[in-house]
Amino acid sequence: MPPADLSVPFPDAGAVAEAAIWTRASDRVADLSGLATEERRDLADYLDTLTADEWERPSLCPGWSVRDVVGHIASYDVLGWPALLALFARSGFSLSRCNQAGVDEARRLRTDELVARLRAHAVPRGITTAFGCAVALTDGLIHHQDIRRALGHPRTVPQERLVAALEFAPRARALPAPANLRGLRAVATDVNWAHGTGPEVRGLAEALLVTLAGRPHGLADLEGPGLDTLAARLRS
Repeated sequence: MPPADLSVPFPDAGAVAEAAIWTRASDRVADLSGLATEERRDLADYLDTLTADEWERPSLCPGWSVRDVVGHIASYDVLGWPALLALFARSGFSLSRCNQAGVDEARRLRTDELVARLRAHAVPRGITTAFGCAVALTDGLIHHQDIRRALGHPRTVPQERLVAALEFAPRARALPAPANLRGLRAVATDVNWAHGTGPEVRGLAEALLVTLAGRPHGLADLEGPGLDTLAARLRS
């Protein structure tokens, strides 16, 4: 079971309530639904190219295969608010247990059914629409890279999606990014984005995003005087 800080949905009852409020006030935040939908459709197209062996290989999420990550991505979209709150209650408001419940349920599906479910929910629904669909976009983008990096299949991520996800990550309560960035300045070298103050960590935007989200795999692609501090936080 992957630790809670390696996934994106919300970790406690207060955060779930906050997400519910923001899904009902989408005019207060930028609408990223189009970007999130494009990201999910790109992921579905990529998944169609994978072999049966690749589906079963480990992803960057400890304990989760590629199949498991795909099962997780749409697992919250299929739930209405009553079912979502019931899931959190049954799981003792543990993000990790909620995530694992969704993965366990998805394991009954064939890989083609998982792709079909992802396509059917390309347009975010429910809790993933929180913060103008920033949750869906950031979750989908990070998990897309969890698969591609693990399989050695790099891609060029559209800059607009990367910047939007990087803008959201430092305030995402379910990600370790706020803690990982504390006292550091992160600077993307390929897009117009920077955040924080302190010793600098710099690199390509995609590497910054996955690393700040808790993936040590991205550390090799970064540099700067703050890198050792960031690496120590990810490995602690």
